[in-house]
This record gives sequence, C-alpha cells and structure tokens, in this order.
Amino acid sequence: MSFAEHLLRWYDEHARTLPWRGIHNAYHTWVSETMLQQTRVETVLSYYQRFIDRFPTVEALAAAPEDEVLKLWEGLGYYRRARNLHRGARQVAEELGGVIPSDVKELLKISGIGEYTAGAIASIAYDRCVPAVDGNVIRVVSRVRGIRENVGIPSVKRQITQAAAELVPQERPGDFNQAMMDLGATICVPGTPSCERCPVAEMCDACREGDAEDIPELPRKNPPKVINYDLCLIYNGDRVLMRQRTETMLQGLWIYPMIEEHHTAKQLPALVKRRIGLPVADIQPAGEAKHVFTHQVWQMKIYTMSTTAEAPDGWRFVTLEEMQALTIPTAVKKAKEIVLGQ
Repeated sequence: MSFAEHLLRWYDEHARTLPWRGIHNAYHTWVSETMLQQTRVETVLSYYQRFIDRFPTVEALAAAPEDEVLKLWEGLGYYRRARNLHRGARQVAEELGGVIPSDVKELLKISGIGEYTAGAIASIAYDRCVPAVDGNVIRVVSRVRGIRENVGIPSVKRQITQAAAELVPQERPGDFNQAMMDLGATICVPGTPSCERCPVAEMCDACREGDAEDIPELPRKNPPKVINYDLCLIYNGDRVLMRQRTETMLQGLWIYPMIEEHHTAKQLPALVKRRIGLPVADIQPAGEAKHVFTHQVWQMKIYTMSTTAEAPDGWRFVTLEEMQALTIPTAVKKAKEIVLGQ
C-alpha cells in the first residue's frame, strides 16, 4: 500500500470527531481553519458552533457589524483573524457573488486566506488535490522525508511544501490532509513522537534513523518582551472608565486605562491626571495579573480609584450592563472580574 492508503486506513478508524468535518462546505471550513490557527481544538469547539449559528452563511457574516463579530470571538484571541475573516466575507459577498472559489490562486486573493487555509478549503470542501501545510504537516513531512534543515529557511519550506504535495492522493485529498493534521496532533507530536503507534512508521526516514525527536529544526524565537503596567479601574459612581483601542494590537477591543511601568499608589494620581486628564482619589490595590502574548508579556498591577469628573476625549464611563456587551480582551480578564465583583 502507498503512504496515502496506510494513512487513510488509519484515519478511517481514528479520525477525531469534529463538527466541521464530514461536510463539503467551504465557508464552514474557512471559519474552522481560521479559528484553529494558533488555537487548540478543545478551545475552538465551544466557539465554532456558536459562530456558525449566528452567521450561518458567508453573506450573513458579511452583513454583520464588526463589533458583533469581535464580541462573538471574545476570549478566542488573535482578533486580527476575526477582522480578516469578516473583511474576506465582505469581499466574497460583494465581489464574488457569495461564492467562495475552489482554486487556490483565487482563494489567496481573499483577505485573511493564506496558503494553508487556501489548501484546506480547496481540498476539504472541493476535493482539489493540493496540500494544506500547517505546523503539524511540516513536522510530519520533515520526519517522513528526513528533512533535517531549519524549516524557517524559505528554500526548506518550499521543499516541505513540494514533498507534502507529492504525498496528497487524487482520491480523498481533503481526508488525507485532515489525516496528516490528526497524525501530527496525536502521534507525530513535538518532542518525542509515538512511532510505535504510527501507521506510516515503516515509510518514515526519521523513524528508521531514530532521530524523530530532533526533527524538525525550528527557527529560533526571540523571547517575548516583558512590559509592566498599572491598570487603573477608575469609577465615577457605578460606572467604570474604558476606551476602544485604535492601536493595531487588540484593535477595536475595549480596555481600561493602563500606565506603563509600575508605580506606588501615591504616584498614581499625578500620573493619571497627566496621562488621562482625570483627577482621581481613593487609590486601592486590587490585585495582579499576567498575560502572555506571542511577542509580549503584560505584567499588571491593578488599582481601583474614583473620580467625579467627566470622561475625557476618547474615553467613556460605562455601566456594568454596558460593559458586558463590549468586547474585552482576555488580557484584562482579571480586571473585568474585579469590576463585576467576581
């Protein structure tokens, strides 16, 4: 039997049961693959169906306001994915008559669709014989073909993509690509793989050579930058001060005032007055929080304080009910819980 036949036989017995599988729907594949980027399957499961129920078609998503899309994405992280998906849906609705293309080159013209997602949509939804190369597939192909060079090098990445393309069969290419993903997620895992359970171990160079745990060679990452913040919960009566971010990172999401670096409670009134334009009193420490992004780590000390002044330009005092309707990043979840008394 061929590599594909061995893998598909294993997949038929061991495929993960997931709500976006077993259907030929390009929109559903697009949504699920976008959610799965840098996010665990277990996390996506609770978001996917809710998102599809609210936006069952690409036209429904295109017609929705961005704030509603972001709110439904709240807690899933990497919000740029949601904005790109929304932008791409509008592009499909307005320029393509609501029809998602089946050709990889045409798919790549749509906002938010990269090579992996294009390959996934084309193969899974349209049975096109093309690869879908994500991190799992890079690892599997590197080990199977014995590619021992840094996968961050463009020429090496092209070699892996070509090798992946050669493995995809004409029959059931979508199932094959999903089988490769499952193999990488459950058996051919990072670190020490379970080669004894692998359906294609006999065809794997790394398994024969005994160095699978050293493959692939990954590009070295710079450690994330640690940034200290004082997060200020400024109350005016029963309302708390917030603003909608315009910065690229967490754009469109609502946050509380944050002052870079850590300060004492005595220093904060002057800093808040100078940075935000509000006189504040009753400074009280309320806890600490930490959030790890891909390139940054936020170390936050949280303080509560009060004011009788009106909100300055760009800011807004919101009630607890209003706050619940806003999209608030997980990074400041602890602060939100303090406001809600949780």
